[in-house]
Amino acid sequence: MKSFLAGLADLVFPPRCVSCSGELESGARFSLCEGCRTGIGYIHSPFCTVCGEPFESDAEKDHPCGSCLVSPPPFVTARSLARHDGILMAMIHRLKYREQSRLASPLGRLLAAGDYPGLRIGEASLVVPVPLHLRRLRQRGFNQSLLLAKAVGKRHGIPVDARSLRRPVPSDPQVSLGRKQRERNVRGVFTVGSAERIKGKCILLVDDVYTTGSTLKECARVLLRAGAREVKVLTLARSVDNLHPHGENLKNGGREA
Repeated sequence: MKSFLAGLADLVFPPRCVSCSGELESGARFSLCEGCRTGIGYIHSPFCTVCGEPFESDAEKDHPCGSCLVSPPPFVTARSLARHDGILMAMIHRLKYREQSRLASPLGRLLAAGDYPGLRIGEASLVVPVPLHLRRLRQRGFNQSLLLAKAVGKRHGIPVDARSLRRPVPSDPQVSLGRKQRERNVRGVFTVGSAERIKGKCILLVDDVYTTGSTLKECARVLLRAGAREVKVLTLARSVDNLHPHGENLKNGGREA
């Protein structure tokens, strides 16, 4: 009966792409039409084997970028599904700033189904989302990183821990800040409430966008100080502005991942 009603509803109200609102073709995945799915800038080799930043030249081989060689991050590896531009950037903006929480499900399933060379998701003991401060959580009504983390945990059979990593100290929005300002802005704002849940575990830290990596690095440091064995990072999108052919930024002496 339910399948009949669902089929009838599809006839009356054909399913629409969550990105462009165009009619979905039969068997469409992630509630996205083929044009929108293929329009996402998926990240592939060559990229940094540590922070996952894609290199501009396809002639490069995967290797650590200059920033990670000079200043290794506290996490062992980071990977992102796609570049933070175009269709994906617009969907993330709608999710976070236009209260369109319905986008979390298709975006979460898209993230969870991705292929991430060098990142063995199944080795993680816990999936941990980057937390929001309570004030911002109340304003938005949800934590987009938690919704993404739940999709990853569900697909890979890994428990999600949204309680241990906390953000008791408010901070300014990171959007308009530079790299150094971002570092200062998140310093000391995260804590671990239950070290016993973290101790000895391999943590998969999940967030929506990897920009400079300041927030993710600070979270990783806090988790490691609490006793985590290692931290891996997975994000939906990656900002890749001002790429150097060798994965470095020409401004400010090199980009921080």
